[in-house]
Amino acid sequence: MKKAEIIAPAGNIASLKAAVDAGADAVYLGFNDATNARNFEGLNFTLKELESGIRYVKDKGRHFYVAVNTFPQLDSCSAWHSSVDKAVRLGADAIIIANIGILKYARDKYPDANLHLSTQASASNYESINFYKRHFGIKRVVLPRVVTVDEIKALKERTDVEIEVFALGGLCINIEGRCYLSSFVTGVSTNTEGVCSPSRFVRFSGTQDGGMEIALNSVLLNRLKKGESSPYPTCCKGRYVMPDGTVTYAIEDPESLNVIGILPCLIEAGVSAFKIEGRQRTKAYVSGVTTVMKEALESYYKNPLSYSVKPQWSEKTLAAFEGTKETLGPYLVK
Repeated sequence: MKKAEIIAPAGNIASLKAAVDAGADAVYLGFNDATNARNFEGLNFTLKELESGIRYVKDKGRHFYVAVNTFPQLDSCSAWHSSVDKAVRLGADAIIIANIGILKYARDKYPDANLHLSTQASASNYESINFYKRHFGIKRVVLPRVVTVDEIKALKERTDVEIEVFALGGLCINIEGRCYLSSFVTGVSTNTEGVCSPSRFVRFSGTQDGGMEIALNSVLLNRLKKGESSPYPTCCKGRYVMPDGTVTYAIEDPESLNVIGILPCLIEAGVSAFKIEGRQRTKAYVSGVTTVMKEALESYYKNPLSYSVKPQWSEKTLAAFEGTKETLGPYLVK
């Protein structure tokens, strides 16, 4: 049986090394520009930094995947073409792409490149996935975080493209690549600048009682009490005043995805790779959750029939995650 991959986030050199040391089979990363979907200030890699990181990855016998997964506008394709070129020159084991035009560029110029379809492409049915394989030769698709285990199983019956799913970390309740919530607040698309909450629009301010207010542009997303856990500064995880006057997380609770409890179901459904969310997170987060994922997969493959979740795994993930709750997301929805 071919074992499923663990793909861990690397937002900087420290996180990259932490992921590799914790047992990740591959890291995914991006250049420090708008061509990748985690374009935060101080995050991602210059060419020189990435060359150093690659040496570390390769010395450990692991892989690195480069994300070029945002959408160029009008005549602005040159930066995306350049990122594809750099990824190939650096020897990327795969390039993760969302836009059809950039996929065509990569396939035409580099016919031997290993192309993965980003979750930002929103391909969640077999016709779409097979279309991308037929025209661009993709080897793997990263599914949006809105599909179920039953749907994954049905997909694998109709396509031989490898399936990658999100396993640990932030949960997006909207279909990736099709969410425009923050665009209404900032005027900036997540598909072009690569972040739901561009840092220039985020405001954190203290309150008189020792708490904190979080705003995106001019919209107040949250007012936290002293010591209260802070969710990401995104519209979907804001706490709003309802018509009856109550204040609640109206769209999504600040909870995190954790599929450790259903690993057997996902593997049996045909999942080839488990992705950990969090290129914007700390090296401690990356190390902790990657270690848990590694231990869980090793436990499963050692004896699939006796697989069970160890209490310490949940303790570690809850300590690292956003919020205080874990969820399976939609995976077991019927």
